Amino acid sequence: MVKTKNSLKKVCFIGLGVMGGPIIKNIVKDDLDLMVYDIDPKKRETWRSEGFSCPNSQEVAAKGANIVFTILPTSEAVESAIFNENTNSKSVINSVAKGCIFIDMTTGSISKLLELNRRLGALGHRLIDAPVGRSPREAKAGKSLIMAGGDQKDIEIVRPIFQSFADTIVHVGEIGDGLRLKLVNNYMAMVNHVLTGEVLSFAKSVGLDRNITVDVLSTTAAGKGQLLTNFPQKVLVGDISPDFSIKMGIKDLNMALELASNSNFDPKFGQLSLKIFSNATEFGMGDQDCTAILNYFNKVSIKTSK
Repeated sequence: MVKTKNSLKKVCFIGLGVMGGPIIKNIVKDDLDLMVYDIDPKKRETWRSEGFSCPNSQEVAAKGANIVFTILPTSEAVESAIFNENTNSKSVINSVAKGCIFIDMTTGSISKLLELNRRLGALGHRLIDAPVGRSPREAKAGKSLIMAGGDQKDIEIVRPIFQSFADTIVHVGEIGDGLRLKLVNNYMAMVNHVLTGEVLSFAKSVGLDRNITVDVLSTTAAGKGQLLTNFPQKVLVGDISPDFSIKMGIKDLNMALELASNSNFDPKFGQLSLKIFSNATEFGMGDQDCTAILNYFNKVSIKTSK
């Protein structure tokens, strides 16, 4: 049976930026009644010129929609788009169909996401948080990563749409867990950016050739990342016997810090790591594997409610 337009899922997609744009161009391949919207009138004009239904009002874009995607710069922008609290156009929330599934792909505030879920639920709608992993290049190729939090039944309803632009879809857990994982991922990514910059600057300060340094570090556990090398073989399987002990790590850090001092280089991450490793020895962990630092953090860094 051939589907008529009236029998299709009506989808509204709000946010046609760096990630939203490539995603839409994959979604449109699916058999959907799709309307898109962006607050930028120039973007709306561009998308209309490419044959997309892109009205000048988000109210019109969301009219009768039973699935609404948002991928915007901030949680405040999402709230504004849905409830019309800081915009001049009429609200999305009063345009959508009953029991609409909202899918927020924004990397935003966890507290605001949970409040959004409460507000939508009170109006009879549902929310999936589904932040996107990987870059615009993967989005263009339909190879994004989706980290979804929410009800399994709702995720299964929208899974065919996810599959049009993502080759990896992970149901992380309850509402909010998708965003929690995305924020943890981005925390690691940003810290690694700073660490990598410091390491390459350190190498330069001691006179090392950058290309040779990059080539060598790309083959070591340091360069490949502990999550892909030592952690799965050691602490993550409960083995903290020392392949390379925390005490040995302290010794090597001290030698590296001496080198940095002699080179007039300020090793911020090295000093912080030495302090943390030294604190771990005070917990009797000095003879454990360096990966056991995970257990140290679990002991001292996780806040518990009283």
